[in-house]
Parts: sequence; C-alpha cells; structure tokens
Amino acid sequence: MAPVQGKGNYDYDLVVIGGGSGGLSCAKEAVAHGARVACLDFVKPTPLGTKWGVGGTCVNVGCIPKKLMHQASLLGEAVHEAAAYGWNVDDKIKPDWNKLVSSVQNHIKSVNWVTRVDLRDKKVEYINGLGSFVDPHTLSAKLKSGDRTITAQTFVIAVGGRPRYPNIPGAVEYGITSDDIFSLDHEPGKTLVVGAGYIGLECAGFLKGLGYEPTVMVRSIVLRGFDQQMANLVAAAMEERGIPFLRKTVPLSVEKQSDGRLLVKYENTETGEVDSDVFDTVLWAIGRKGLVDDLNLHNAGVMTHKDKIQVDCEETTNVPHIYAVGDIIYGKPELTPVAVLAGRLLARRLYADSELRMDYVDVATTVFTPLEYACVGLSEEDAVKTYGAEEIEVFHGYYKPTEFFIPQKSVRYCYVKAVAQRSGEQRVYGLHYMGPVAGEVIQGFAAALKSGLTIPTLMNTVGIHPTTAEEFTRLSITKRSGLDPTPASCCS
Repeated sequence: MAPVQGKGNYDYDLVVIGGGSGGLSCAKEAVAHGARVACLDFVKPTPLGTKWGVGGTCVNVGCIPKKLMHQASLLGEAVHEAAAYGWNVDDKIKPDWNKLVSSVQNHIKSVNWVTRVDLRDKKVEYINGLGSFVDPHTLSAKLKSGDRTITAQTFVIAVGGRPRYPNIPGAVEYGITSDDIFSLDHEPGKTLVVGAGYIGLECAGFLKGLGYEPTVMVRSIVLRGFDQQMANLVAAAMEERGIPFLRKTVPLSVEKQSDGRLLVKYENTETGEVDSDVFDTVLWAIGRKGLVDDLNLHNAGVMTHKDKIQVDCEETTNVPHIYAVGDIIYGKPELTPVAVLAGRLLARRLYADSELRMDYVDVATTVFTPLEYACVGLSEEDAVKTYGAEEIEVFHGYYKPTEFFIPQKSVRYCYVKAVAQRSGEQRVYGLHYMGPVAGEVIQGFAAALKSGLTIPTLMNTVGIHPTTAEEFTRLSITKRSGLDPTPASCCS
C-alpha cells in the first residue's frame, strides 16, 4: 500500500486536512517514517464568537474540558460528603464559575502550545488555513495573508464535525452548544439542555454538580445507540439527583426577554400540548454535522454520504489517494482514541509497509454523567438481534460501593451486567457498568473482551477487594433465572 515518496512534482507527500486528534496522529506518524507532511487546521468561530487553537474538538471543546468540568462537579460533591467522614467543612463552600473556566482554558491553551511545539519539532508544517480542493492533487488554503496553493501526492481528510442547531426561531441567535459552554464568560444559571445523547447528559450532569439548574429536553430516547436498559438507568439516576427531563418534547422557539432571559416554547410530540418556560441559557446538544461543505470535495471526485465520507476497511475514499479518518467518516465510532489509532495505523500502511488495519469492533466508551456509565461490546438489544434471545444469557447484579456507605449516597443505580453466549464456551459479547470511575473500570475489561473473555474466566478471576470493578467477577445471577440481583452483603 505504501506509495513511492516524492513521486510526481508535489509540494508534499502527504497533506492532512484537520488538526484534531486523528489528523495530528496521522501527520506525526507519517513524518516519523520519512514523509514530507503538512497539516492544515482552521476553526470557524461559533455564532457566539467562540474559537480555539490547534488540537481539534477533544482538546478544546470536547473530552478534556468536559472531564475537567465533570471533575469539578465531583469534587463539589466530595466536599459535602467529607463532613460525614469527619472533616469540618464550611457549609458556605460554593464554586466560582469564572475561576473554573479560567483554569480550564489555561490548561487548554497550554496543550495548544505543546501541540504546536511538537509539530515543529517533528517537522510537520502547520498551516493555519481553511483548505478546499481545486483538483484531486491540489488544495487552495485561505490564510490571513491570502490564498496559497498546495499540492500533494496523498491527502487525509480529518476535519471532524461541529454541533447542529435546530431550525427554529432564535436557536442560533440565543442558543449555545458544547463549543461555547467551556469558555462561557458568565454563569450559565438555569439551563435548558436540548438533547439526550451523551454530550447533553454530561453537560447537564456537571452543571447540576456545580450548583446550577439544568433541565434535559428529550425528543425520543435517551442515549440512542447505547444499551437501553443502561441508558434508562442513567436517566433515572440523574432524575434522582434533581435533574428534570422533559420527555417526548421538541423546542419551537427561543425569544429573548427584556430582562435578558430566554423564553423557550416547546411541544409534547405525543399530546400536542404546547408549553413554555424561562431559562438563563439554552444549550443545543442535538447531534453533530460533518464539516464537508467547505472542502469542495466534488473537485477531487470524493463522494459523500449525507455530511460524512464513506471509506473502505483501509480508510480509503472512492478516490484511491484520498483517505479519511475520525468523526468525518460514516458509520464508525466518533471517539478520540478511535481517530488517533486509525490515523496512526493509516500512516504506517502508507509509509512503513504495515498491513495492520483499524479494528472498529468492541470499542469501549464512557458517559461521564454524575453516576458514570461505561461499556464495551454489544448492547443487550444488539446481542439479541445478532444471535437470538434464546442464545443470549445476561448476568447482572446491583452492588454497593464501599465509599458510598458513610455519606449514605444512593446505591440504587449502581449496576453491572455481562451479555454473553448462553451455551458453549459462554463468550462475553458485552460488558456494562454504572458506578464510580466507570472509564477506569471498563478499560481493562475491554482488553479482556477483545481477547475472547468468557463467563467461566470472569467467574474464576479473583477480584480486588473492596473495589467496584470486582463486581464483574461476582456475577452469578442471570436475568433468565428471575432471581433478585440485589446483594445481601459486601464480603461474602
């Protein structure tokens, strides 16, 4: 698969369009194997005017600031729990939104700087410009100093996506998205989060933990694409914490009142009832759109599917020398580690004679809601759809995290389940966990599942006590048995 470097009269062997996780990993790996590489990156400001530096969504307006805000909310919760553990805690403790935002943004800017230095040291030419195709081997880059024409033997498209806005009055003028919330220059206050995917739920979760009043508006189902039993447990746990859900509801309009607050009108899609409420902030989390519009892909002959690019098993588009990785490709997990590994493996196939392809199956992920949810492998629904209900066994159980005992935190939704083959070797098809530090718990099990984990192996593994991760090794009750999955004790 490796092309002959320098073939033809091109400026570069490889031009990567997009300076996010996937594009950067591909560019740096390609340079390490001797390719001449440039990376184009450009961020269009949001309607609110928010913009950011190199690094893409994850670093600037995604995983990193989200996790930091989530951690801030967990720390606030822990401070109040500390009193039960004997700490003398001042009841007047409260968060400082502006200080939090400043701290988060300072960290992001440090990452931007390190990224720029890393590209320079690795001899990747960073071009801060908006690239669009002129022909299959030529880009036009719009720079501050004017347009620049760039040619390359090979291109990798890694432009990712941006949040969608609904087509209703006031949505763009008065609403914000996850692109804005992490740098918002004022307290969000009472916030309507429209959308119940993982981004919407995570934002609502940390806002509640920081002392604000989020409401989640759900058009259809919570966490589409995830195991629906687990999704409903996530929503129930959030409702238990005082986060209201407006179900089967869609927004109709957003109007700014004389006092600066936002009047939102909305409709229940089942009853047709129209209602309204006033909020300080409206945050749209209704999905993301691939950034194909500015690329002029038709000039290169690259075909799209809706707002994404279809690729084959080697990330190749319908044009043999043009590839795509990350969130811009159709039908693959939109996760940073997926983009990073796919970009790295692609560069190795192009410039290091590797044949290893990205495996998009059984990718673990975590939803950083107040009570976190992590999973790897198949949902219960997908397992049943794939193998049939009679061929699936679901082992499940509720549990009680030790650290929840003294502050008497709710353990009602702390739950694990393993979706497995019913007969034969009882291979595990999916693992699902709700509880503290879910991502840390599921990461190790992800490697085990990809290695062919079975229920007998899981049951014969000695757990580390007392941990929440050990609950997977204690699973013995199946849904089919009808027995109560609630534990009687923690140590026997």
